[in-house]
Amino acid sequence: MKKTTNIEFNDIEKLKKLGFSGFKSVSELIADPNILPKEMGVYLVLNSTNKKIEFLTKGVGGFFKGKDPNISLAELKNNWVEKSKTIYIGKAGGLNGKATLQSRIKQYLRFGQGFNVGHYGGRLIWQLKNHYELKFCWLILTDIEPRELEKKLLAEFIRQYGKRPFANLTD
Repeated sequence: MKKTTNIEFNDIEKLKKLGFSGFKSVSELIADPNILPKEMGVYLVLNSTNKKIEFLTKGVGGFFKGKDPNISLAELKNNWVEKSKTIYIGKAGGLNGKATLQSRIKQYLRFGQGFNVGHYGGRLIWQLKNHYELKFCWLILTDIEPRELEKKLLAEFIRQYGKRPFANLTD
């Protein structure tokens, strides 16, 4: 992917043409997390089903440092972005960091299995009834700081939809 962020967040074929790969469900990744790359990059969480979204009052996420990861149904509804398949944009690692897409996404999945691990960001996906069907896709980066591309992707998403992706609580 070029350093530009001209991206169609709802078009899986266009995401693939930009270099995103994976497109694996939460269930698939829990069953075989070793398919995740051991490089730095950015990743998207997609709700690619056309089912009506249902929120859980109490999600399956862990209580990191004793903090309740759940928010109210009203807040969930307020955060929901209609007509967007992309519900979270994340990053893993950096040119000076050790995290990889594998380590970061595995941590995210463990949080969603109720473990007390440090992936509190993006926690709202675990209050979706269909969280096991959500898909992760990723873009391996070698010479671009993942945080810089993540910020550009978030800015482009906000430009297109008028607010952050559902589970991104900060820019």
